[in-house]
Amino acid sequence: MRTMKKWIGITLGDVTGIGPEVALKAIAAEGPVDEARYLLIGDEYSARRLNASLNLNLPLKPFTGAGSCAGGKFFIISPLADPLPENMPAGSPLAANAAVAALHDGGHRCLRGELDAIVTAPVNKQAIIRAGHKFIGQTEFLSELAGTRHTAMMLLGTDDRGRWLRVALATVHVAIKSVPGKLTAEKIALAIELAARACVDLGLPRAKIAVAGLNPHAGEGGEFGDEEITTIGPTVQAMQQRGFDVVGPLSGDTVFHYALKGEFDAVVAMYHDQGLAPLKAVAFDSGINWTLGLPFIRTSPDHGTAYDIAGKGLANPGSMIAAIRLAKQLAKNNQ
Repeated sequence: MRTMKKWIGITLGDVTGIGPEVALKAIAAEGPVDEARYLLIGDEYSARRLNASLNLNLPLKPFTGAGSCAGGKFFIISPLADPLPENMPAGSPLAANAAVAALHDGGHRCLRGELDAIVTAPVNKQAIIRAGHKFIGQTEFLSELAGTRHTAMMLLGTDDRGRWLRVALATVHVAIKSVPGKLTAEKIALAIELAARACVDLGLPRAKIAVAGLNPHAGEGGEFGDEEITTIGPTVQAMQQRGFDVVGPLSGDTVFHYALKGEFDAVVAMYHDQGLAPLKAVAFDSGINWTLGLPFIRTSPDHGTAYDIAGKGLANPGSMIAAIRLAKQLAKNNQ
């Protein structure tokens, strides 16, 4: 029996940034090499203008339902009734509102089973908040939409030698001064569990997880902080007793080196920049953000809106291409 074609949704993000550009470039690159169907979710008029100006000439068709899309590959739907105006300033409230509407639309389509995966283009948190929305990030937005708190962010990518680095975060968008108070055994355990499950979903032969310490040298026996002794270490031991192949806490200044060498399949980092700095150092143009624990597949390029180059045709679609490929891989493994 022939496998049904997968539907990959792509929210266009902030249209005053590079999201629409990398999305269009990515599906132009991926379209000829797969059987997936793509649904762009965002302002149709700006996407069509960009499609023409980039000379991509993608045959974008209005989406009227999966049952009436035979023969097409690239579709688009606007969550808002009115088109966005041209030449909006970077971070426009109208663009921010449209980005939130696209996220809402795409998330609900996933929950209804209309999409096999969703890839979200970059948004600007500050612009969204200034537009009047309570917003922490796309990960948190989709977690709330799905009605689950048991999610974690994983960043993954390869270096120029094809070596993978996979990093799950115990805390995400938290000020550095607040990390020790926000870091709990429950969050660390969840990140370990979801990282191990991610290794299985990726089809890896093992799921060996390393847990980074919070403090320099993993606390140096309590000299530089006691979170390793009071929280991180006991959590790692508890997860070992549950059968997880996990070690730590290990010093944050060396654990990523050994993970890149292949000694670990994933690293659990304690805070945002601890995990993202090494990931972006080795995979800046191909890093992927994968939300673990959602009831649907969600990936995203690991970069921002890049207002400074938006509209110039200079955006590198590598990270978006990688995010789409991971979404397709996970959708295929999930069939």
